[in-house]
Amino acid sequence: MIGYHFGRGRARLTPYLLLIPGIFLYILIALGPSLATTVFSFTDATGIRGAPMHWIGFDNYREFLFLGQASRDNYAALWRTLVFCFFVTTIQFGLGLLVAMLVNQRLKGTNFFRTLYFMPVILGAVIQGLIWSLFLYPLGGPMARLLEFFGARSEFFGGQPTEAFAWVIVVQIWANLGTTMIIFLAGLQTIPEELYEAAQIDGASSWQVFKNVTWPLLTPSVNTNLLLNIIGSLQAWQLFLVLIGYRNGTQVLGYLVYAQGFGQTSGSVTSAFRQGYAAAASIVLFLLVLVLGTVTQTILNRREKRIMG
Repeated sequence: MIGYHFGRGRARLTPYLLLIPGIFLYILIALGPSLATTVFSFTDATGIRGAPMHWIGFDNYREFLFLGQASRDNYAALWRTLVFCFFVTTIQFGLGLLVAMLVNQRLKGTNFFRTLYFMPVILGAVIQGLIWSLFLYPLGGPMARLLEFFGARSEFFGGQPTEAFAWVIVVQIWANLGTTMIIFLAGLQTIPEELYEAAQIDGASSWQVFKNVTWPLLTPSVNTNLLLNIIGSLQAWQLFLVLIGYRNGTQVLGYLVYAQGFGQTSGSVTSAFRQGYAAAASIVLFLLVLVLGTVTQTILNRREKRIMG
């Protein structure tokens, strides 16, 4: 075959042999567990050793979506997931772009600030949660003392569900802002300086330069960040576990999956080991991510073709 670079005879099998380890790992780590989750979602599996498992069809989905108070709580968790996604995506996207433009300036100390903004990304969710739990500790924490100076007081993560939920949004943005910044920074550094010089010669204002030069040429970075922010915030649950725990009025779908599958108890609220039910909830979450991700990708691709040609 013309253009084939792996020789003839048995040598033609070389690329396929090289692909086998990667395909095996993909099946073992990604595809296999995904298929197993789908199968478990049609059972009453508990995950407890020795407990019987029965095929129950769509009963888990029916309970999750349609039966009584549980389904209403699930829809409330779905709504909170969308609210969490909206605020995290918009604020993190905007702040990430602003910070990237600031640290892209040729000023002294920019490398220090790049490192400072990116540092939270390398910390695990447990460390991130511990830092903020200590910072917002209502009995003598730094933030509590600052509020006391102004005659105010807050319970932070232990207060009303809406207040605790809002603080998790803040921590989520702080924890992942560095990734958004780095992607935008990489995009900014690919824009030729000649374009900025030409715009300045033409008398363009700073806003006109951003609108007509920077923003269009950042399209690949914009697409990447929007997708990562949307998908990441829809799947978020670790910070809820570390900062709040299993509390009514704060659960998102990702944490609901974990709590139902592995059991969570907080005060009078208890969730059982229901891994079949949790698998069904995870499939619902997967479909939500798939739909929103696909719609977003389609819109962004059309925008990129219109701008970049």
